[in-house]
Amino acid sequence: MKMISIAFQILVALTILNVWILRRGRVTPFRGGAAKNMREEFATYGLPFWFMCVIGSLKVALALALLVGIWIPGVAQYAATGMGSLMLGALIMHLKIKDPILKALPSISLLALCVGILLL
Repeated sequence: MKMISIAFQILVALTILNVWILRRGRVTPFRGGAAKNMREEFATYGLPFWFMCVIGSLKVALALALLVGIWIPGVAQYAATGMGSLMLGALIMHLKIKDPILKALPSISLLALCVGILLL
């Protein structure tokens, strides 16, 4: 069970770091609405640029905390709770603008993995 939780932590962390550091300015099929980058996506949701910066900082910090949690298990529980909350928020934003389920699939998947970390 411990190994599965660690695998989930690594998967969530690397996915978030990829999205927020490497692919933030790129087109993906998962962006909300017709957005071509992260800034446009947050605007599509009706959210200001400063909020994107706050959410991005939180997600990167929590992703790093999930990695730290491999060695300090208590950290993983807090990080998974925070990340799961942010993923629930992302899912709500996709639903708010009536995106097709495909666009919400990453947030649903990462939310499920965070719940898995908490349960394992």
